[in-house]
Amino acid sequence: MNTKVVQDKNGASSADIAKFVIAGLLVAAGVFVYYWFQNEWNSWLRVGSVVLGLIAGAGVFMSSSLGPKLREFFYETRFELRKVVWPTRQETMRTTWIVMIVVVVISLLLGGFDLLISQFTKLLWR
Repeated sequence: MNTKVVQDKNGASSADIAKFVIAGLLVAAGVFVYYWFQNEWNSWLRVGSVVLGLIAGAGVFMSSSLGPKLREFFYETRFELRKVVWPTRQETMRTTWIVMIVVVVISLLLGGFDLLISQFTKLLWR
């Protein structure tokens, strides 16, 4: 008997694909319950069903082979965000003013070109 797990190009086995489908169905079930019981349940129960579906779907997804990879990706993302040097308020305001001035200048230029072209086409069609 062959016990080797078959994997596709992305490294996901057939069991992982089944887990992805189940996770998606759990999330979809939570959303379905939210809309199906719109008139019978209060909003807290309906929102709770969506949250429960999301949590259950995330739990199933994290048990797949991509779960640890996703966790590592989020950890590395947080690590890289700590390295970011955010601009000061003064730098942000200065850059915002520059962008606004450039937008006004370019819009005036485009408006002038449009006016010139429309006048030129009126002269041609007379």
